[in-house]
This record gives sequence, structure tokens and C-alpha cells, in this order.
Amino acid sequence: MARDGNQSTDGIGGALDALGRHRRALYGFTLLVSLLTVVLGCAILAGGFAAAWDAFENVRDYADRNIANEDSYVAYADGGLPPLVRVGAVVSVLLLVLGLLVVSVLHTAYAVADAHATRDGGPLTTRELWRRTRRLPAALAVNALTGLAVGAVELAALVLWGLVESGEVPGVEPTPLGGTASPQYTLVGWVLPIAVGCLGPLLYSRLAVATAETVLERRSPFAALYRSWVLTRRARWRVLGTGALVTAAAVLVFWPARYAAAPLAHFAGLGMLWLSDDNVWITGVLVLILPTAVALLLLPPVVMPLVCAVFARLHGELRAREEDVQSRSDMSSTKR
Repeated sequence: MARDGNQSTDGIGGALDALGRHRRALYGFTLLVSLLTVVLGCAILAGGFAAAWDAFENVRDYADRNIANEDSYVAYADGGLPPLVRVGAVVSVLLLVLGLLVVSVLHTAYAVADAHATRDGGPLTTRELWRRTRRLPAALAVNALTGLAVGAVELAALVLWGLVESGEVPGVEPTPLGGTASPQYTLVGWVLPIAVGCLGPLLYSRLAVATAETVLERRSPFAALYRSWVLTRRARWRVLGTGALVTAAAVLVFWPARYAAAPLAHFAGLGMLWLSDDNVWITGVLVLILPTAVALLLLPPVVMPLVCAVFARLHGELRAREEDVQSRSDMSSTKR
């Protein structure tokens, strides 16, 4: 796809330029997606609490019986934990699917807007932006495959660390409490899992422009992932640095938002106590997860515009560079 027009800025500057040119359409689209995310996310959490309501009541009854009999007890014993684990697993999967859908929609829209801005396509409306996200299923598949690949790497790091900590790696003994770590334990139990875990962000940075590739070039998900790997081959450090920068931006928003939401969790807890007739078990879970939920819901409207715009612009630059190299190669061959 040819890259022309009068857009001369690159990198984050180019991304910000595209955001500025179509800010009404892009932020309108982003706010609409964020609002739907809040509604669906709250519905999933509410459904999870409703499904686990009887299980939490059984946990309270078990605790009250032991307290009345002056017996010691363990929280969530007497078969109270498995139903909660099942509900939590279903809720987690649904929230992951919702997050995957939100990321795919926003990356698709921003890729379309960046290509439109590069061609000097004129004003772009939110409705037009939504209409042009026809490649959403392919983008969803690309992000799902990327998530599975990165998740497999991170899971391998966690499994390795867990095996070492449980003493199941021959020749490597976990460090006893108050003891000094052996060189083998330091190397295999910490350095190696951290090194494997760092491969996850590196892999993501190499696959980060696959969504724009499948949306704009109409490639299949697997072909788009391969093309992303090829496009970023000569710009490994640049894409890694860009990924680290936007990740840092997300972290800088997430952690303060999580702490800022603590007072909200207090009032929500009071409401749950009233609703559940002073069931401290279900209230404790709500207070525990609410700050994280609020922080995650703030990411789409606050951080994702920059993240999506940067990766969309990065894809455009890498494509333009590849086409320029190919053009020079063709001209050289013609002269010969």
C-alpha cells in the first residue's frame, strides 16, 4: 500500500498528529467503546456475584456455626471454595474475552484512522470509522493468537519458577528461610525465569503491528503475524522501545488509579454489606477486586488512544520503509 500525502512526522509525533487530525471521531469512538466496556464489565461482575451468592451464604453459615460453637475454623472450608473457584474461572474467561474484544476494536479503528490520515483523506466521522472496521474478526483472531503466544511464554516462566520453589528440579534446592541462596538456585530459580519472562514483551513487540497488517492489507491472521515479524526484523530495538514506552504509560495510569479507587471500594463495601445482610465474605471479595476493576476500566479511554495510535503509525512507517527499500532494489535491478 503506497504511503503518500503531506504527513511528514514519524513515531509518536506522527501518532499524535493523526490523533489531533481526527480527535473527534477517534475519541468519540473510544469513549463509546469504553462506555460499552464499563456496562458489559459490570454486568459480568454482577452476574458472577449473583451466581456465587448461595456459595457465599454457605461460607457465612459455616463460619457462624463454628463461631457459635467456639470452634476453630478455616475460611472457605467444608466445600465452600470449589463453587467460588468455578464462578471465578468463568468470570475471568469472560473478562479476558471482553478485554480481547476491546483491544481488537480499538487497534482496528486506529489503524484505519492512521491510514486515512496518511492519505489526507479528509474529515472522518465516528460512524464512518465504525463502518470501516469490517476486518474486526480477523483482528480479533490476530490478538487472540498474539495473547496465546505471549501467555505461553509467561506461563513457562511461572512454571519454571514454581518447579524450582517446590524442589522438583534435580540439583537445585530452594533456599531455606534465613539461609543463603546457592548459585544454582539463584541462576535457575530467579535469573532463568526472569529471562524467560522478558521474552514475552519482546515477542509482543515483534507481533504488535499484526492487527494493522490484517486490517489494512487484508491478510489472514497467520499471514499478518508473519508479516509483523518480518516488518519489525530491522527495527527490533525501536519496536521494543516503543512497546516499553506505552507499557510504562499504562502502568503509570493503572497503579495510581488503583489506589485512587480505594475510597470507592469502601462505599461499595458498605453497599454490599447492606445488600447481603452483613455478609463479610462476599463484601471482602468486592472490596478486594473493585480498585483493580476500576483501574482496568480507565485504561481504554485514557491509555489506549496513545497505544493504538503509536502502533498504527509504527506499522505505517515500517511498511513505507519496506516499500522504499523494494523500490530502490527494483531501480537498481533496472539499471543493471
